[in-house]
Amino acid sequence: MSTPLIIVLVIAVVVVLYFVFGSKKPAELPAKEEERDDAPKAKKKDGPTLQEKLEQRREELAKPKAEEGKPASEPPAAKEEPARAPAGDEPAAEEPAKPEPAKEAEPAPVVEAKPTLVARPTKPADVEGMRKGLAKSRGADGFFGRLAALVTGKKEIDAALLGEIEEVLLSSDVGVKATETLTARVRDALSKNELSDAGRVWETLRVEARRILSVGGGGIVLSGKPTVVMMVGVNGAGKTTTIGKIATKLHGEGTTVMLAAGDTFRAAAVAQLEVWGKRVGVDVVKGKDGADPAAVAFDAVTKAKAAGVDVLLVDTAGRLHTKSNLMDELKKIGKSVGKAIDAAPHETLLVLDATNGQNALAQAKQFKEAMSLTGIVLTKLDGTAKGGIILAIADELGVPVRYVGLGERADDLHEFSADEYVEALLGDLGKEG
Repeated sequence: MSTPLIIVLVIAVVVVLYFVFGSKKPAELPAKEEERDDAPKAKKKDGPTLQEKLEQRREELAKPKAEEGKPASEPPAAKEEPARAPAGDEPAAEEPAKPEPAKEAEPAPVVEAKPTLVARPTKPADVEGMRKGLAKSRGADGFFGRLAALVTGKKEIDAALLGEIEEVLLSSDVGVKATETLTARVRDALSKNELSDAGRVWETLRVEARRILSVGGGGIVLSGKPTVVMMVGVNGAGKTTTIGKIATKLHGEGTTVMLAAGDTFRAAAVAQLEVWGKRVGVDVVKGKDGADPAAVAFDAVTKAKAAGVDVLLVDTAGRLHTKSNLMDELKKIGKSVGKAIDAAPHETLLVLDATNGQNALAQAKQFKEAMSLTGIVLTKLDGTAKGGIILAIADELGVPVRYVGLGERADDLHEFSADEYVEALLGDLGKEG
């Protein structure tokens, strides 16, 4: 073969090889090189190998960026793995989720009835304080003194003594019914020869007096938020002053209080209540002169509810117990506060002047017929020697005495206790005044 022909053939081969290998995409070269990982390292000195390294370097630089996002999402993924193990141990993992029903214990907001009222503190018995307040009744001319004079030193207990006891009880405002109850017990014990001396007679009277007073006592019972207390009574009994004293006691115990000036017919009554409000540090709700008392009471209940007050004390105008139209007005006030809050008024306290004796009992009967009384406040008990009126009220009306007034000061208003009262009034014969 001639030299020119060989040259032509070589050129042709080179051209073919160029088109065959030179037209391959660079991307394919790395693939082929990767297949040649085992190829001798010397061949990696070629130009295509350098390009391959550049491509690999780009991929390596791109990988961290793609994986940088993974660390952030990876941890959660790692945490999800335990959750994927529901196969065996998962039941145990699912049971911890059941404590969520413990959220049903969130109905413990019913503890909202907390204001239900935390019980008010009970004060220790103050027999000596009560005894001082009953000094007139315990004096020689009083209830205790006259009874003591009858039985002290008596060696023989007979029917004649019983008649004298009965006379003292009636004249001390114990009332006919309560007197009959007391003397019937003494008579029964006498017929059974159980009264051997004066001490036994005295003890019998004390026990029976306690039984009569067992209808109840103590201060206001908190039964709502607010607990609405309506104060009623005749003119001059001391309603407004009593409201101020009760507010002072409750406020001092940490109970929140609001006052309602429902006596809209006497400007002096509203002013007096405002003075008490400032003195105690509690709000007073009032209306215009001559405003409808029922509207004032309704407004006061609404404000007491909004303020979260514990007790609302509602003053009312004094009225004669014999006037039916005035008594009807009290019923209207009661209905009005009942519309503002269910079951209100929770307490309706009748304020009586103890110095009125049997007339106070007559008032109590009339008020009880007109409305549902929950308690009695007996004021000015220190001003009478006839301390037996409490027995008459409890026995004939079955209404508990809530408070007794034994002086002018706010702390002279005592929550009534049957045991304390009987001990103070009918205490040992040797303790006088």
